[in-house]
Amino acid sequence: MSMSIRVMLVDDHALCRSGLTELLIHRGNMQVVGATGNPDLVVPMLREHQPDLAVFDLRLASTDGLSLLRHVRSQGCETPVVILTMSDSEADLSAALRAGARGYLLKDMEPEEMIDAIGRAARGEMVVASAMTLKLAQLLQSGPKVSVRGDLVASLTEREREVLNHVAHGQSNKVIAKALDISHNTVKLHVHHIMDKLKLKSRVEAAVFAFEFRSETDGHKAVGDSAIKTKS
Repeated sequence: MSMSIRVMLVDDHALCRSGLTELLIHRGNMQVVGATGNPDLVVPMLREHQPDLAVFDLRLASTDGLSLLRHVRSQGCETPVVILTMSDSEADLSAALRAGARGYLLKDMEPEEMIDAIGRAARGEMVVASAMTLKLAQLLQSGPKVSVRGDLVASLTEREREVLNHVAHGQSNKVIAKALDISHNTVKLHVHHIMDKLKLKSRVEAAVFAFEFRSETDGHKAVGDSAIKTKS
């Protein structure tokens, strides 16, 4: 993993900050450019260090990670944020992703899984602790039923279905552009059309939509597979 990955940590427990710092530097070969437990210092530190990724604890002494994330965004800081917590609550997972977090990780994850997830998030992927995967899939259970999803998927072009399949695997626009040999701007346009046609608000919802659609059809084929293309 490249030293170009620069991470900032926000946790009000000094031991957690120290332990994660040691893990990321010595086993993950990353740079930890800043670490603090003081929410008031977060925006100035983000502006100063310009990290590739910030890791926020969900529960802080004077606030919470999601309120801090919203504050950071209100101040114009667009640094991607991953939430790190002990909570395996579906409600907390939902709140974090809807607040715009790039991922949701658990403090009891295996060290190598933690390093891998933080690295992938820094490179633009959406990450969720493996223990939370089922809960992620259940988040939109109250959403459209399979027949409605089928009609929505049928409204996508073949290329849009290919892009959606990549989004469902948590890939960034840059990665998708390289995989499909199209421009970054073209991917952005396809993603915009997908969101509009499927009536979704975020990439997280798009990923869950695709996961549920293929689970309800045959449990194996991706959205872009030929068996699903025939629905158009």
